[in-house]
Amino acid sequence: MDSSRTVDDLVGLLGAWSAGSGALYRRLADALQALITEGSLAPGERLPSERVLATALRVSRTTVVSAYDLLRSEGVFDSRQGSGTRVSSRIAPVRADGWAANGVGQYMYRNLIERDADLISLSCMSTPALPAVEEIIRESMDDLGPLLAEGTYHPRGLPALRQAIADFHTDRGLPTTADQIVVTTGAHQAISLVTQLYLRKGSPVVVEDPGFAGCLDLMSDRGARFVPVPLDDQGIDINGVRRAVAEHAPHLIYVMPSYHNPTGTMMSAARRRELGELSARTGVPILEDAAYTGIRHPQEPPPLAAHAPRGAEVISVDSLSKVAWAGLRLGWLRAPAEMAVRLSRRKVLADLAGPLLDQVVAVRLLADYDRLARERSRYLAGAMDHLEGMLRRDLPDWRWRRPDGGAALWIELPGIDSRAYAQVALCHGLELVPGPLMSASPDDRHDRFFRLPVSADAAEREEVVWRLSRAWRELDRHGPVSAPVPLVV
Repeated sequence: MDSSRTVDDLVGLLGAWSAGSGALYRRLADALQALITEGSLAPGERLPSERVLATALRVSRTTVVSAYDLLRSEGVFDSRQGSGTRVSSRIAPVRADGWAANGVGQYMYRNLIERDADLISLSCMSTPALPAVEEIIRESMDDLGPLLAEGTYHPRGLPALRQAIADFHTDRGLPTTADQIVVTTGAHQAISLVTQLYLRKGSPVVVEDPGFAGCLDLMSDRGARFVPVPLDDQGIDINGVRRAVAEHAPHLIYVMPSYHNPTGTMMSAARRRELGELSARTGVPILEDAAYTGIRHPQEPPPLAAHAPRGAEVISVDSLSKVAWAGLRLGWLRAPAEMAVRLSRRKVLADLAGPLLDQVVAVRLLADYDRLARERSRYLAGAMDHLEGMLRRDLPDWRWRRPDGGAALWIELPGIDSRAYAQVALCHGLELVPGPLMSASPDDRHDRFFRLPVSADAAEREEVVWRLSRAWRELDRHGPVSAPVPLVV
């Protein structure tokens, strides 16, 4: 394990450390102590200098010095001339093998576990249930009778649901049979199963840049080596993918063709066809993540798998969470039948089988999917209009492209590192996802971007823009992150 902790990594681990009450240095010290207790910082790890961490956190150097001094006095930190500050080697490690948390997506999910009542987190997009979903859930209880008497597992998914999903794909131009479907606990588990099957330590993976941090973490956890390829207005750069395949012989290509997260880009039908042909010609499998939906494009092409010729290996992942309700943790994968069997074996190892109650509900939801998708799209389109109007009024220097679909804006800040802005926003009770966390690229090409979801209700959207404006005015007064002026004491 690397014995030095980079400042960006540490800032990400700290998450919403400044939210709450009490002296700021004490909050920082408590947050650092918590990282050690949970194992995210291991004994012997070197910490960034006080000056470097203060700059990254947008606080005075005095705040960091006081936090470090407190932890030194408690025997948590050690400092030696010339070697900097380290977590004390006298602290017993959480794990004997020296494990310490890594990745980027985990930062986004920290507030799901450690909620602060005064903090508005924009790290995860909310999807409250539509009124029609509530009615469908109540009606679904009538379908439970036979299953209650059966008392058995369905590791690959309830047969009626697998058939409903197969029909769902067939109706959208992708002929599918039930033996190609594996029902999962959300799309996240589906992607996890695929990474377990295809990836091992050092496996090259072609990914879009930017991409979704949570899924990048699943691959990173397998030891994947990322080959990031940028996007254009038609999706992932196909020439870049060809070069990546020729130079790196990847084990997997991971893309989000419909409503890419975070940019909202819709991959063109031609680009989907080219990727499918590339897979057939080279034998490189493609993982198609179609779970991120919201505002729908009127000319949405069929799935990438529908454009792939015979011989291409495409696994498609989808979910009901973004259309119906985030609390319905139900997704699925569609794969060649022999691959579906292998993936279902890994599903059994993970949890034996998914909850049948959710699957019974999903059968009825799929029967009414098109109506639900239209309702969700109309709601989010109105929310997008509302949010854009407020941003143009209150933050006219910001830039963004109206997305083809999805449920977020990919905001570009003029001349400001989004990580610096995110730290100031935390002091105003707002947790953002800076662009670098949504990228596998080693450079900072997305350092001026952040993702801004639109799915909150009108009152919360107004509160979010108000807090964004306050944080922006504060940052604008004091200049970019490199400025020596302390913002918070």
